[in-house]
Amino acid sequence: MSLLDNIRNYYENRVVEELEVQVQEGRFGMDRLTDIVCVALNHLPPRYIRHEVDMAFYLSPVEYDEMKNKVRKAVKEAIAYVEKHEHSRG
Repeated sequence: MSLLDNIRNYYENRVVEELEVQVQEGRFGMDRLTDIVCVALNHLPPRYIRHEVDMAFYLSPVEYDEMKNKVRKAVKEAIAYVEKHEHSRG
């Protein structure tokens, strides 16, 4: 077992959850969805945690709302970026 097995980026699940809100089912294939997640995560700061409760305990409601808004914006921009580059590929 590796130390890294116990660590994850808090934003990963938040981005996937937001993607489910913003994207209609069937709009993109799995490859495009994965691209969108990667682009969005690359525009967010890493926030590594061991347990979900770590973030809930240490964040103020204002910080939580700010993070949520950052995720919403990153996903929206990632969708636009992937769509633009998908169409330019021909």
